[in-house]
Amino acid sequence: MSPRFISFSRRLSRVTLRAPRWLAAVFAAAVALTIVTPASAGPFEDAIALFTAGSFSDSAEAVAQLEASGHPRAFIVVKALQDGRLYADEASKTVSIKNDDGTIVDAATGEIATLPPTATAVRLNNRLRRRVEAALGSLTLLSPDPKMRIAAAQAVLKSRDPAAMPMIEAALRNETNSTARSALETARAAILLLKPDASEADKLAAVATIKARGDQDALAILSSLPGDAPRAVTDSAASAIATIKNRLALWSMVQDAWYGLSLGSVLLLAAIGLAITFGVMGVINMAHGEMVMIGAYTTFVVQDVIRTSYPGMFDYSLLIALPLAFLIAAMIGILIERSVIRFLYGRPLETLLATWGLSLILQQAVRTAFGPNNREVGNPSWMSGAFDVGQISVTYNRLWILCFALTVFAVLLAVLRFTRLGLEMRAVTQNRRMAASMGIATSRIDALTFGLGSGIAGIAGVALSQIDNVSPNLGQSYIIDSFMVVVFGGVGNLWGTLVGAFTLGIANKFLEPFAGAVLGKIAILVIIILFIQKRPRGLFALKGRAVET
Repeated sequence: MSPRFISFSRRLSRVTLRAPRWLAAVFAAAVALTIVTPASAGPFEDAIALFTAGSFSDSAEAVAQLEASGHPRAFIVVKALQDGRLYADEASKTVSIKNDDGTIVDAATGEIATLPPTATAVRLNNRLRRRVEAALGSLTLLSPDPKMRIAAAQAVLKSRDPAAMPMIEAALRNETNSTARSALETARAAILLLKPDASEADKLAAVATIKARGDQDALAILSSLPGDAPRAVTDSAASAIATIKNRLALWSMVQDAWYGLSLGSVLLLAAIGLAITFGVMGVINMAHGEMVMIGAYTTFVVQDVIRTSYPGMFDYSLLIALPLAFLIAAMIGILIERSVIRFLYGRPLETLLATWGLSLILQQAVRTAFGPNNREVGNPSWMSGAFDVGQISVTYNRLWILCFALTVFAVLLAVLRFTRLGLEMRAVTQNRRMAASMGIATSRIDALTFGLGSGIAGIAGVALSQIDNVSPNLGQSYIIDSFMVVVFGGVGNLWGTLVGAFTLGIANKFLEPFAGAVLGKIAILVIIILFIQKRPRGLFALKGRAVET
């Protein structure tokens, strides 16, 4: 106890002893009331108490006061309100939070509490929900995590809540992360454009900041400029809108080109095996799409086993499925060639009908084994998510499939160029009779070629399972496009298949916005028919004596 307090107590006691008894009694009562009466709860506690009123307007006022309080528990309370975990009881005037693990804590103190039987969850309507999102954005602007600050700035940008301006100014004074600072400056500029008391110079600077962002959000902000804005500001905004639209049109073309490359990689995977069998054997294999389907279902079975028995290995499921899909599809392909196709060489119509019948048999077998419904195939963590490049979004699964398709193409080229099997396949492709006279067992090459093409279709199914529905009809979605790629690029020519796949993929995606998906495919088909009339052998025709026969 301090000496000053002791001296004050002694003087107070002397004054009390000299005063009349009634005055002493009044003074004692005042002191007692001062001791018994609690101190003011404070703005944070007062804001929480408003939730017990039960009206949307009181809840909105409570959120506004929590946002302005700067209390460390303000974010927790508002987040609980957004998640439907905030409970209020009007009778006992208590507000509680239900945690994810089921425990109940007092909203103001965070201490363990009990939920009154008459407590109900605080309700939200659309207006209050928007107010809550804006408050959460404002409350996380000072988070130590840069990602949280960027997300908070994005939330404030969408709400454009003027109440968040002081928090944004405070965050900008201490911000060191360039990305977060840019997001905060954009949010500040969006609010300034709506403030009637902001100066013309500030609004012009805000227009320049929004223009630098250059996306759809920036376009929406500038388009919603108030009608009473100064003429210089509206002119600057109109110029910025025109610039952003031109920039977005260019980025849209880049996005279409990326989608075209993505589709081209899928077509390359589906068609590259067909190019081998069609080029070497001259077989129109209508069951090629079912090899793709078998690869996709192999992936499903592998992931199903891993999920039930070895869940920690899920990220390796595709690496396990790739060799299995290749072997299973290759063995089925060799079986089809040895049992059916080898008796039909030289009869293309019969081969087409036979392989079409085989495709129906394989589809029905898969329906019997796995059912007609789509099967779930998940993405490993390294294939999940996306990242932004400028104004376009690139998904990791599409990027990996593009890299995988190019890798398969490079490996297949190496096999054809540097292995004995590749040399014999090229010899049979160029002149079957001469290759046979040189001692090459053409029947064995036919079986291995058909197995290789089917195996590549199987690993294509592994890739397609990551971006398409795994169903008995999966292969039918790609068989016609695969034939178009092979014919357009040049029968049996792998480089023609590569160029044809990416050309048709990009052309398809550029036509879709104007003609639609169906008419776009029809237009591509008509273009290919006209092209084949001029170049019957495709872009890259094979050279050899047997080609002319």
